[in-house]
Amino acid sequence: MKKALLVLVIVAAAVAAVWAYRQQSDAPQVPFAKVTRQTISNTLSTNGKVEPIEYVDVRVDTSALLKRVLVRQGETVRQGQLLAELSQPGVAEELASAEARTAQARAELATLQAGGRGSEIAEIEGSASRLRAQRDAAQRNLESLERLVQANAATKFEADQARQTVRDLEAQIQSLGTRRTALVGKGDLAAAQARVQEAEASIRLAKVHSAQNAIYAPMSGTVYDLPARAGAYLNAGDAICSIGKLEPVRVRVYVDEPELGRVAAEEPVRITWDALPGKEWTGTVARRPSEVLALGTRQVGEVLCTVENPGHDLVPGTNVNAFILTQVVQNALTIPKAAVRRESGVGVYALDKGSNTVRWQIVKTGASDALRVEIVSGLGDNDLVAQPTDQPLKSGQKVNPVIP
Repeated sequence: MKKALLVLVIVAAAVAAVWAYRQQSDAPQVPFAKVTRQTISNTLSTNGKVEPIEYVDVRVDTSALLKRVLVRQGETVRQGQLLAELSQPGVAEELASAEARTAQARAELATLQAGGRGSEIAEIEGSASRLRAQRDAAQRNLESLERLVQANAATKFEADQARQTVRDLEAQIQSLGTRRTALVGKGDLAAAQARVQEAEASIRLAKVHSAQNAIYAPMSGTVYDLPARAGAYLNAGDAICSIGKLEPVRVRVYVDEPELGRVAAEEPVRITWDALPGKEWTGTVARRPSEVLALGTRQVGEVLCTVENPGHDLVPGTNVNAFILTQVVQNALTIPKAAVRRESGVGVYALDKGSNTVRWQIVKTGASDALRVEIVSGLGDNDLVAQPTDQPLKSGQKVNPVIP
């Protein structure tokens, strides 16, 4: 009897062991991750384009042949530095002709201001001098005849004839004086002054045309674009080069519309350029966009960022990668982003360590980076959450946990 009871106990124990083994082997293996505390950064990744904060396009004011280009792309220039020389046909001849006309007009004005032409004045003065000498002689003859008439040594007729001769000579002298005055009229002087002003204006215009042959830098900066080449013919308004200040630069960052709410002024920005791998530039958000624009198939806001560029490696027009650090949380409670599931709300499958079962736990998330997400509520330190598996889970299910 005792032997039979012992056999029954042994069989029952074996059945229980087999059942327990089968239960254990039926539980799926599930990898778990531990809830940990760390600093988490929320970074918005997108693209952008570099442009100078201050710049000017240097253009020609007139059509001309580009004779020489005196700067190179990437060169730093100072304000007023000679950049290029043009060649305009006839400009030198125009200036020489204007200067000759001005010299002639000034000479004519000086002649009129002096009273007339020298030859005419000399002729009038010579004639007047001769007539004055004749008049003086005639006056002396008249005085002699008048004395003789008083002495009855000459007739009154002879004295009258001598007096008439004096009057005739006086009239001729007066006529020469009138002629001398008439050499320069009131209108002649005004007309001569106008001709001088017109000629001087021609000189100024010719000098303007001549100055257009020399192109100077309107500001100090770096020549970042130089489309013109020596020997090319340029039309008025064509660009020779572009000059800008490249330290710092502006980066126009294209942020998709749904992400714009994460961007604020003064947030840190990191810039990379595929052409220079391993190099980074840093800056800050200067201004949020005022409108949303279409960029290909995207709807974006243009966020303006100020970025340091000490080596001037970032040149205007460069397409770059932009990373805006929108949020930093110190000592955040975090889990892998892959552990967060969206079933009946946002939650995770947490491990009940005593029974090796999982339970569905609703959580509230916060900041995130590429791999981890902040848990604002729903979990505590050292909790374990299920990682993704091929086998679906349900609350209360027994699992075989794999814990790193």
